[in-house]
Amino acid sequence: MNRLFRGGVIAWTVLRFGLDELVLSSFERPWVRLLTRIVSVGRDLKAPRGERLREALESLGPIFVKFGQVLSTRRDLLPPDIADELARLQDRVPPFDSAIAVAMIEKAFNRPLERIFATFDNTPVASASIAQVHFATLPDGREVAVKVLRPNMLPAIEKDLALMHMMAGWVQGASVDGKRLKPREVVAEFDNYLHDELDLLREAANAAQLRRNMKDLNLVLIPEIFWDFCKPNVMVMERMDGVPIGQTQRLRDAGVDMKKLSRDGVTIFFTQVFRDGFFHADMHPGNIQVSLEPETFGRYISLDFGIVGTLTEVDKEYLAQNFSAFFRRDYKRVAELHIESGWVPATTRVDELESAVRACCEPYFDRPLKEISLGLVLMRLFQTSRRFNVEIQPQLVLLQKTLLNIEGLGRQLDPDLDLWGTAKPFLEKWMLEQVGPEKLFAQLKVEAPTYAKLLPGLPRLLSQYLKAPPGINRRELESLLAEQKRTNKLLQSLIYGGLGFVLGLIAMQFVLRIRVF
Repeated sequence: MNRLFRGGVIAWTVLRFGLDELVLSSFERPWVRLLTRIVSVGRDLKAPRGERLREALESLGPIFVKFGQVLSTRRDLLPPDIADELARLQDRVPPFDSAIAVAMIEKAFNRPLERIFATFDNTPVASASIAQVHFATLPDGREVAVKVLRPNMLPAIEKDLALMHMMAGWVQGASVDGKRLKPREVVAEFDNYLHDELDLLREAANAAQLRRNMKDLNLVLIPEIFWDFCKPNVMVMERMDGVPIGQTQRLRDAGVDMKKLSRDGVTIFFTQVFRDGFFHADMHPGNIQVSLEPETFGRYISLDFGIVGTLTEVDKEYLAQNFSAFFRRDYKRVAELHIESGWVPATTRVDELESAVRACCEPYFDRPLKEISLGLVLMRLFQTSRRFNVEIQPQLVLLQKTLLNIEGLGRQLDPDLDLWGTAKPFLEKWMLEQVGPEKLFAQLKVEAPTYAKLLPGLPRLLSQYLKAPPGINRRELESLLAEQKRTNKLLQSLIYGGLGFVLGLIAMQFVLRIRVF
């Protein structure tokens, strides 16, 4: 009954905001189109479709607001006007009763609030669709921020997600554009994000990893996690005091170097992507502040780590080579990379894909380099690839969405920001590291324990092999001996050819530094 009532509310909201224009009008069945015309009589649908969609999601509550935020990241699937409007959705929803927050904290720790914190501010300082934050003080005097999950979130989201999955199936089965927009996959992706965000221990782990990665960069502050005070629905972290990044005039008045701040933001992002392969994937202005404290003046403060992106070595190589090929206008190489990655069918003609990529990218070279949007280039490449049945990987969609956020923020702080000029050193360094002696020595270091265990046993294994009667453990001994022979050949190659190989790599490094970039 509850699901039926909720379904009725959603259906009424769809009609009230005219969302049938987005969905029903693309259905193939004539009777559905006729029904659309009938129910549209008397409604005022002058507002743009993206605006109406955003307002409808806001009226349906926090889960649908979060869905709109995640949906806005799928610019490879959505029309630009809808994606831009959904990007305006903010994590600003009415807070829930602080008495409920206190009760949840006490239940999580099984003790009264006064035995957990020395002080606790009942007025939340931030309220989002998933959780809200209160300031507090630990018994030892440390100031902290306490993030508390909204009550009864799991049952509520399970109901709404069940309806979303059901509606996505209808749309995909009956709509002309259903298969292209992949509503089932989009809802499934949202399902994963939302369940991850409901586990604050996972978010705390993400924060701890980013803090460890960024420790030596001295450009960004990430709050310390106090693990003794963390539960799946409560997270306690270091309190961070800063100015929201959107208050640019206040930052200027305080003497912050806005050009440096802009460059630092790009540096932080590309360091996370190309050095660590682990990046904050929810970098909208509400999650970014700037410190004005004397010892950390001008540094970024990063908050909210519910969504992070990870990249494999293959992902990073694909991105680095795509960017470098793009700026060399080597469109054939861009096309080859798409095929080599396996994201388009192996039967795809290189020349056809090359032509499509050229049409996508060439207009950007009519402008100064600093005006080229890497985020939009990446988005256009994704959209072009869709024509060739490419399956875009979720981690790269997160990357593209975050790159758009970073680029937009950077140019808001400094309109003259040259994103490529800032990113180029990271791409240079990464590509040189892949073929340089440092990479070789790093791989040898990883494999050394395995070879160290195998080598001492080689004489014994050889002796056992020679003495063993036919048919008794000979197969196992032959396998071990073959492994030892391969190991011995590798070591001989390293001993006799290592010096020349390293010298060759150094020479290649020099050539790449001159020609590739």
